[in-house]
This record gives sequence, structure tokens and C-alpha cells, in this order.
Amino acid sequence: MHQQKRIIVTGGAGFVGSHLCERLLEKGEKVLCVDNFHTGSEKNILHLRNNPDFEVLRHDITQPFFAGAHQIYNLACPASPVHYQEDPIRTTKTNVLGSLNMLDLALKLGAKILQASTSEVYGDPQIHPQVESYRGCVNCIGPRACYDEGKRVAESLFFDHFRQHGLSIKVARIFNTYGPRMDAKDGRVVSNFIVQALTGQPITIYGNGSQTRSFCFVDDLVEGLIRLMESDDSITGPVNLGNPGEFTVQELARLVLQFTGSDAPLCYKPLPEDDPKRRRPDIGLAKSLLGWEPLMPLEQGLAKTVDYFSEMLKGKKTV
Repeated sequence: MHQQKRIIVTGGAGFVGSHLCERLLEKGEKVLCVDNFHTGSEKNILHLRNNPDFEVLRHDITQPFFAGAHQIYNLACPASPVHYQEDPIRTTKTNVLGSLNMLDLALKLGAKILQASTSEVYGDPQIHPQVESYRGCVNCIGPRACYDEGKRVAESLFFDHFRQHGLSIKVARIFNTYGPRMDAKDGRVVSNFIVQALTGQPITIYGNGSQTRSFCFVDDLVEGLIRLMESDDSITGPVNLGNPGEFTVQELARLVLQFTGSDAPLCYKPLPEDDPKRRRPDIGLAKSLLGWEPLMPLEQGLAKTVDYFSEMLKGKKTV
């Protein structure tokens, strides 16, 4: 018989967080979604509001709070350059103070806690594909440092709590993720291209489009996060969660044009500072420790994402 767990998801109204809340509820768990709605959205969780096992707490995790839980997923943080560079000091506070507050809560409760870290801890990598043992190449004073270094400090804090207090921790390094409920204005390459194609705007490519990314569908990522959380306590991570399929930005643009039926032109602009040239996860650890690998092909996932944005943009002239 299933023993119902009470689970806190910080950033639960965000893109990934809302899918995670939904999946945990489907598994029969009680979920407390904690979000300050800085980048999260009420509409992402509206369909969950009538579920008696779902609660929402509007709160900024840079301030402490108390609630009971068996598990904590710490996803709270702006995750796209547009959002995390908008208020870089706030982003750093969310990563550092927010992580400390959630770790303190986990200690008080004796709860297991998972940190949603990022492939950005590898910076502009000098090895390819990226393995968890790689220490990264990050500019600690650049415009992306609030996020990159913030997440690196958060990982340090998690492992210090593991070593110093014996806290049960999990660290997932999340690579590019896409799917329904992405924010149309978050500046990420998938949402950018789809929205531009659907609204007849030029497709903006930074650099010459030869830089690569790996794209993991959100359902696959959520499965990986849950498997990591449910794994044996000896498995702390960090564990890469992403799709090892590697595509150039130019290839992605062509696919988006194909699936949207758009004839929008490509528009090239200078590459932003510290933008990584290549990004692809080595998921050997996730395969061996969690039995996890992504199942959704990019073409199929893009079709679902295009459908979502098509519905969202109906009746709107601009986004």
C-alpha cells in the first residue's frame, strides 16, 4: 500500500516545478507548492488548485519559513538569462540564502532534499560531453555569474550539510529543458524560436548558429528528478539530467520553421558574453544509478511544444 508523502516543491509554479507538482500528485503524494511568483505563474498550477492534496504558499525562500515535509525539491530560482540577469543580486540571494533556508528546514524535519542545479556550473566547457567530475570553466565576474556561481555555491552548501550534518541530499544538474508551460518571454532558445515563428518575426540567432545545445523534454526531466529523489541515500549526485542528443542552434531553427510552417527569415546577432559554445551531457551516471534516460525525440517534443504555444497565442497579436 502506498504511504503518502508530504512534499515541498519550491518554485512549484514555474515551468519545470508545475510539471513536477502535477506528477507528484498523480503518484498520490501531498504537495506544498512554494513560490513568490516572480517568474512562476498562477496559470501553470490553476488546474491543480481543486486537488485536496495540493496547497500553495506564496513565499520568497530568501526568507525562512516552516512547514512539515518528508521531501523537499528546491527548484526556486529564475532559470533563463533574461530573468536571472534582470536582478542579479536577487538571483544570487535566491541561490545562496534560499538554499541555506531550505537546508535548515530539511535539517529540522529530517527530510530528504534535492537541489535543482544546472549545466551552467560547467560554464563554457573545455571538455565535451560534460561529465559530473568536470569542474567547469566559469567567469565569476561576468553577467551570468549570479546564476552560474550562485548554483555552484548552492551545490557547495548541499555537500557541506551532507558532510557536516549527515543530511540526505540529492543534486541534479539540469541541462536545457523545453516543453509546454515555458514562458514565452523567458528568452530561451526553444520558446524564442517558436514564438518568433508563430508571430511572423525573424528568427533571432546569436553568433553564427554553430553553437550546440541538448534539449530534454520536460516529462523526461521530471522522471529523472523523481528517480533521483527516490534513489538510495548513498546516491547524492551530482547527476547530469539532460538529453545527450546534440543539435546546433541553426538546426533547431530549421526544425522550428518546419513544425510551425513558417517562412520567417533568420536574423543573426552577436553572441552574448560568456555564452557557452557547446553543451551536451554525459548521462552515464543517470543510466547506471537511476536507470534513467530521456525517451522523447526532439521532433516529437517540439511538435507538442509548438501546439502549446499555438493555443496560447491564439487571438494575440504580440506576446
